[in-house]
Amino acid sequence: MSAGTVAVVVAEDIQVPSWDLYELSIACTVFGPAQADLADPWYELRLCGTGAPGGAGPGGGPVLRTPYGLDGLDGAGTVIVPSVPDACVTEGRPLPGELIAALRRAHDAGARMVSLCTGAFALAVAGLLDGRRATAHWMHTAELAARYPRVRVDPAVLYVDDGDVLTSAGLTAGLDLCLHLVRRDLGAHVANQLARRMVVPAHRPGGQAQFIEAPVPVRDDEGLGPVLDWARTHLDRPLTVADLARRAAMSPRTFYRRLRAVTGATPLQWLLEQRLQRARTLLESTDLPIERIAERSGLGTANNLRHHFVRQLGVSPGAYRRAFPPALPSTAPAGR
Repeated sequence: MSAGTVAVVVAEDIQVPSWDLYELSIACTVFGPAQADLADPWYELRLCGTGAPGGAGPGGGPVLRTPYGLDGLDGAGTVIVPSVPDACVTEGRPLPGELIAALRRAHDAGARMVSLCTGAFALAVAGLLDGRRATAHWMHTAELAARYPRVRVDPAVLYVDDGDVLTSAGLTAGLDLCLHLVRRDLGAHVANQLARRMVVPAHRPGGQAQFIEAPVPVRDDEGLGPVLDWARTHLDRPLTVADLARRAAMSPRTFYRRLRAVTGATPLQWLLEQRLQRARTLLESTDLPIERIAERSGLGTANNLRHHFVRQLGVSPGAYRRAFPPALPSTAPAGR
């Protein structure tokens, strides 16, 4: 009797683009090698392919030969879909019908269903995410939400545990979720020791919101562009809606409507986003103390900066700086 049988799906006729090997290797590394000194027996790993092996992978990439086909999902306690082919995400190419049917059978039989990164699209096609909160890599969450409106997509988290269905963001977030599964199955001590052997933290603070790039604001050069550019260079000032409206030669009500139409945010929301982005830039590029960064970004105090950072990004400014340290210690350039 093992700690559980984990069936890992290799999609696209067992031809795996090199980029997708990362999530696949995470699942194999966590659940494959026996760790008898931590838990004996360990997991039983099944690598299950969706087609017959043979030929070169896409772009000359490697081809994996798996000992199991999709029938290997039968009887597994956990089924993991590490990723799906890029064309199924970006071009809407259908996933193999036999894969979707196998996922549904496994779920109906009581298996715990798990996706890493774009594997969420396979679970969504199978209807296993309907009405559930789920996530994927932040670059694909908008597409996941648009294509499957019954899924409650959360783009800000590293992973979502919804009991018998779990989803993660991309790349290293897949490792976070796999360690979480070990923690659920075998306890915190085993998960912590395994994380130490893999030289990774057993639990990372925050979510993937801290890794999402702030989008470049939409420009409106006829009216809002110049005033928004001006505001970004004067974020240390106590700016108000009236100040910005006056500079744009608009009434506050008109300015509110125009900014909402152009950016999708209210003036106060837009200012907060810009100030947080300014703080992120200073944390990544300078060794200024948190108090000074709060002043330069217009958030006033270190406590106020921490409050908004944790609320928006899920981590403290100090934790963010440790995750994205300055390349070289320096002070901020002169000026604002």
